[in-house]
Parts: sequence; C-alpha cells; structure tokens
Amino acid sequence: MTKSTKQPGSAVPSRRLSRLWHLGRATTDLAAGVGVKGMYELARSRNSGEPARIQLSPEHTRRFTERLARMRGAVMKMGQLMSMEGSDIFTPEAAEIMSALRERAEPMPMSQLSQVLEREYGADWDKRFRRFEFKPIAAASIGQVHRAETRDGRRLALKIQFPGVRDSIDSDIDNIALLGQTFGMAPKGIDIKPFLEEARRQLHREADYDAEAEALERYRARLGDDPDFLVPAVHRDLTTRNVLAMDFVDGVPVDRLAGADYRRAARDRAATALMRLTLRELFEFGLVQTDPNFGNYLYDADSGRIALLDFGATHGVAPEHVAAFRRLALATIDGDREGMREASVALGYMGADDPVEHIGTMLDLLQLASEPLSTDDHYDFGTSDLFERVYRQGRELFHSGAFSTAPAPETMFLHRKFMGSFMLSRRLRARVDLAAMVEGVIRPPAPAAAAA
Repeated sequence: MTKSTKQPGSAVPSRRLSRLWHLGRATTDLAAGVGVKGMYELARSRNSGEPARIQLSPEHTRRFTERLARMRGAVMKMGQLMSMEGSDIFTPEAAEIMSALRERAEPMPMSQLSQVLEREYGADWDKRFRRFEFKPIAAASIGQVHRAETRDGRRLALKIQFPGVRDSIDSDIDNIALLGQTFGMAPKGIDIKPFLEEARRQLHREADYDAEAEALERYRARLGDDPDFLVPAVHRDLTTRNVLAMDFVDGVPVDRLAGADYRRAARDRAATALMRLTLRELFEFGLVQTDPNFGNYLYDADSGRIALLDFGATHGVAPEHVAAFRRLALATIDGDREGMREASVALGYMGADDPVEHIGTMLDLLQLASEPLSTDDHYDFGTSDLFERVYRQGRELFHSGAFSTAPAPETMFLHRKFMGSFMLSRRLRARVDLAAMVEGVIRPPAPAAAAA
C-alpha cells in the first residue's frame, strides 16, 4: 500500500466563533488589499452604476484565499463563486490567485484522515485495498479525493469528507448573513433570508454522500450512453455518508482547453457539448447539476469525452418551473414581451403589479442577456462584452430598489449553473451556435401534417 511519510494539512475549525474569527480575518485581508482608495472607487461605482475593477495586491489576495482554503465549508464555496464570476472584476493577477480556490483546499492532516477511514470502514480498513494513495489528488470545500485500488482490481476515486464541515454549515450561513446585513449586500426591499435558507439546505445535501450517490445514479440513468460525456459509476460497498466511492477517471479540468496546447475546434466542441447538456438538464432531465466549478468537468484528449464529477449540488426542478423557463425562453426568442412578462412573474423576477417602467427595464435586461439567442450564426463568446453590459445594467437595477419580489429560492442554483456555462464558454473563447441549439432542445415540434 502506498503511504507517504508526511501529510501536510490542518483540521477544519468547527466552532461558530472560531469560524467567524477566520471569516473576519479573511474579510479584513480583502479590505486591506483593496485599500482606502479602492473602497472609495467601489462606493463611487456602486452609486454611478459604472463597473470598477478591484485592484488587489497578490499578497493580500493570497492571504484571503489561504484563509478560505483553511476554513473549507460554506465560506470556501463563497470564495469559489467569487473566483469564477469575479474574473472580470478582479485584476488578472488577483483573479489568477483566486482561481486556486476552484481546484484545491488545504487537505486534512494524516491523523484526521486515518480517523475518518477507521470510523467509516473499521480498524482494518486497509485490508480492503491493494493500493491507497494517502496524498490527495484534489481537495475542495467539503472533502478531498484519494486514488485507491481494491483487492479485486477496481480503480477508484474516494471522496472523503472533512470532519466538522457538516457541523459548521449552519454557523457559516449565520456568519455570512451577519456580514451581509452589516455591509448591506441585499437589494432594497428584498429579504435574503429565504435564499440563505436554501443555501443552508443545499450545503447539507452536499455534505451527505449517500444522497450524492443517489443523485449521481439518477443522473447517470438520465444521460444514458452519450458519446460526449462519461459519468463514473458508484461503488456502493465502499460508499457511506462520509465517503463516496466512484470509478476513477482520467482527464484535465476542461478550462485547460483555453491553453495553447489545444485547438479552437476542441474548445468549440467542448463548450457546445456542455451548453447543450445544460439545456437538456433543465428541459429534458428535470435534474440539474448546479455546481459550475470548472474542475467538475474533466476532458480526456484521447476520447474527446468529458467526465462529469461532483453531484452533491444536483437539484430536481419542479415541472412548473421548467414550464415557466420554457415560456420565458421561447417568448424572448420570439420577441413576445407580454409572454416574457407573464413567465417572469411566474418565476418571481417581477411582481404582477410592478410599475410599468420597472417591468420595461427588467424585460430590457432579459433581452440583453439573451443576445446569444438572437445571433443567426455561432456566437463568439471570446470577443463578447455581454458579461460587462449585463453586469452594469443588472447592478443598476439591483441597487435601484426596482425589485418588489425575488425569484423562487429553489431557482437560485439554476442561475448559478447558467452563469457557469456562460463563463466557461467565455473562458474557452468558444464559438457556439446557441440559437439553433435552444430551438432544437426547447421548442415543441410542429404537429405532423395529416396524410392526404
């Protein structure tokens, strides 16, 4: 059995006050990195609606990310989202350091790892394996992944949960809520408590590996034998609430395709496949893997297939929400603003009795965001500044007090997935025929003509 002599790492802080202290230190590092002038510029841009790029020194950015990496859990999830969706707000140097949060956290020390394995598999757990690599191949916000080979020759990836993470979720959400109230992060008139409660429920689901195994198997059945994708199988005899055993799959994170070693055709093909999958998840499967972390997609250059990982954030979507999204998409494509308004009311994007000017502004934003659907040919995400335009206009709405209602909390993670798919296509500088794809996936087929 493979065993390293030294396993660096640190235990997860689990007490609420301890985690609040760490989160406060991380926030202080971030504020110090921005500086007085930067804070002034952010305040000015918030009032003017003009976007500002956050200037962070590499040292303060590194301190911020290292603090979140030590905490793991819900606050690291927050940092991962900042690293994905903030790449156009942070300077390139700061965004590069922040991106480290997407692929790794600080691993647990060897003593903790051994305790988890003994608790889950028994004192003689090592007899189950021919090889077990104690050095993790990945560490994220909730757990770390180890390669292993069983006595009967199965090559596995074991996702092992950090001790204390499940118990820290509630305190993390409470601490984030406290900081959100302190800094006024919610739009005027909107109660963010339902969204934080939905985040709390989601994180508790992600921390239950039995539930993730069930979601993975449901998704694998819905996807079927797809030539573009591979979903690893679950090995139930080695899966517990705190350990998820799956097939080991080879590949590199799909955003590596943006590098010089890969051709445009590979980037376009991968982005197109993942965009189509996003649409199928919502409109065909009714089951969406809502974590858009780029590391959850591994590209195999030999086969051209993409392995799909991490199903802890998988959500079933209520049929009425699927129907409302379908109506919204089709009405937007057809330029039917009344249809857009009705679907938006059903989804909570606006109130039925909102002022006419607020409704018009919100519909304008939705039409702007749908720009890739109005392109007759492939939309070039690499040259598009759509993100900046939507960000600027959306932020103006966010702070204007125009919102009288809020989307259904359970749709929050769908928005996260849509944004992730857009950002990945942008990262890959891909060209995607999204308009034709959407037509093919969501528009009902025309009735067949009656035979003469």
